[in-house]
Amino acid sequence: MELGLTNKVAMVAGASRGLGFAVARALAAEGALVSMSSRDADAISAAAQRIQKETGGTVLAVAADVSSAKAIAQWHQATLDRFEGIDLLFTNSGGPPPGATLSFDDAAWQRAFELLLMSAVRMIRLAVPSMAMRGGGAIVLPTSGSVKEPIANLALSNVIRGSVSALSKTLAMELAPKKIRVNQLIPGRIDTDRVRELDESNSKRLGIPIEEVQQRAAAAIPLGRYGSPEDFAHAAVFLLSNAAAYITGATLQVDGGMLRGVL
Repeated sequence: MELGLTNKVAMVAGASRGLGFAVARALAAEGALVSMSSRDADAISAAAQRIQKETGGTVLAVAADVSSAKAIAQWHQATLDRFEGIDLLFTNSGGPPPGATLSFDDAAWQRAFELLLMSAVRMIRLAVPSMAMRGGGAIVLPTSGSVKEPIANLALSNVIRGSVSALSKTLAMELAPKKIRVNQLIPGRIDTDRVRELDESNSKRLGIPIEEVQQRAAAAIPLGRYGSPEDFAHAAVFLLSNAAAYITGATLQVDGGMLRGVL
């Protein structure tokens, strides 16, 4: 299948590791020109070098904390300076800390709002003019299974990611006339550092070994295993590609069947 990604300019946030890295690598392997960001300058530089070595792709590494409007603007400008436009965007960030709803103060809620929701709004607001000028584009917003089933002890993520889900659907309607597609991608239990950290948190909260936490989680997944970052990246690349040219406003689950809702 021809994905039509050769020489498309893609911005991928949170790309030094985990899902963001996997998406950046998969896009570069398909011939896209990838601008990838992360808060840690050394980590994003090392990730970019690894992708260039493994794929032979063209990659730009930029240190940017996506909870900062100024940092996002600087990353956007660096992308334009290097590649002269933007076609694709994968919004992404780290997750907020675990905890119950009433355990967080106003400052924690504000930080989660900036990290999860406003980062996506700001990235999209900056990228859309270039996409529109170039005849269209595609945006993928990764969220979480919590937008369908709230997850215990993840109150900040449950509440704020639900807003990101609503943002995705709203933008799909608003940006369709500009030929810009917007879709939501829901990871299940993907074997990333973030999920391992959550497993460790649950291990301490429940007073059981982390191996038991992971065994219980895997047993609740119909396919019987955690997903790999590559499983998720393949779905993201599909939604960003020409192969998904008639898909917008959709929600795709990459969860091994874990979410049981009909819709």
